[in-house]
Amino acid sequence: MLGSGNPNYFWWRGGVGRCAVEEKTTCVVVGGGPAGIFAGLILARGGVQVTVLEKHGDFLRDFRGDTVHPSTLQLLDELGLGEQFRQLPQSRVEKMSFKDSAGRSTTIIDFSKLKAEHPYIAMVPQWDLLDLLATAATMEPNFTLRMNTEATGVIRSPEGMVRGVRYRRREGSGVEGSIFADLVLACDGRRSTLRPKVNLVPRNFPVQLDVWWCRVPVGPGIAPNLLPRLGKGRAIIAIPREGYYQVAYLGRKGTDAQLRARGIEAFRWDIAELLPEVSEQVAELSTMDEVKYLDVRVNRLKKWHVPGLLCLGDAAHAMSPVGGVGINVAIQDAVAAARLLAAPLRNGENTEKYCARVRHRRLPAVFLTQGLQLLLHRNLIDPVLQGERGAPPDRILGLVRHLPFLNVVPAYLVGIGLRPEHIPEFARR
Repeated sequence: MLGSGNPNYFWWRGGVGRCAVEEKTTCVVVGGGPAGIFAGLILARGGVQVTVLEKHGDFLRDFRGDTVHPSTLQLLDELGLGEQFRQLPQSRVEKMSFKDSAGRSTTIIDFSKLKAEHPYIAMVPQWDLLDLLATAATMEPNFTLRMNTEATGVIRSPEGMVRGVRYRRREGSGVEGSIFADLVLACDGRRSTLRPKVNLVPRNFPVQLDVWWCRVPVGPGIAPNLLPRLGKGRAIIAIPREGYYQVAYLGRKGTDAQLRARGIEAFRWDIAELLPEVSEQVAELSTMDEVKYLDVRVNRLKKWHVPGLLCLGDAAHAMSPVGGVGINVAIQDAVAAARLLAAPLRNGENTEKYCARVRHRRLPAVFLTQGLQLLLHRNLIDPVLQGERGAPPDRILGLVRHLPFLNVVPAYLVGIGLRPEHIPEFARR
């Protein structure tokens, strides 16, 4: 029997408490983002009973990681979802260019040169990607998705092992309950609820930037492109969407209050100065309430697991938005974890050594990716935001102009990654 032997009770931090609902599954995944849904889908196809808990009622949240890189496009093909994905509204980015101090444009990243099935980045709203994955997953008999269900804590055995999670239904019923499981996957993001419950504390790396997101309509005749624009004290990246740019405004960390105090007119002026082609459309921003703030963090757990629980994606390592690689690294984590854990979960084995193998496999790619991001922070972004520079170093741009084959190197690092994963055979369709 479960818990204390009485099915109406569960262990919680060594104590005993009554709950309204008690259930059992093999693996419970906390967080219905890309990592959580990918892991759940692959495990379910591997014969593992999976329950995914997502605290929101839908996936419709703006300004999430919407870049789907060549490595993830390959994974979608391997899952048998590539054709359906390509039917989604999307724009494609093949190149990224910067201007030097003289105004000359240089392509520093060229995805079209990659020897990949899909040599581009697909810009797709994350909710469309998640809807596609969730629809495919719910067709698997072993998969259950619980929306409006927020994990609030962990269930422990008397020996201290994590044996499941407590949850609260966020809709009108307010039902509380518990799900016992052989393994908990914490895919609940950089502000993970479960991570502090098991005393896993990430190491934070210093970063000097934050990001503010907004939408700016695209006028007729504006070619869709990924447009990084730098100016002293700020930078803008305009991500093409259907009928608008999703604009990322980069500024110095800790200046949100100051930026909002300046008001919407000053903010519109900043955007128009660096992105003059939308100088008329930016007037549609009417209030700073339309500008959403992202507190940029770069951190990493030393240990990703405790007995019965494994952290993946941002819960294990928060990435900088530089390169937009966070979503893709999280998905790679999920694929590796599902491949290594499916058989032991299906066979009822202790999963602790397999959780350690997940970290061992994924850590080098995470370590090097974060290192490259922090290097770009120090040598490009920080000097721009401190007002010391208004463009990338001319010597770097000049080198790429004279040796254009070099722009495939960052394209590979961003688009494919340092250790790309593949869908296991048992989950391919």
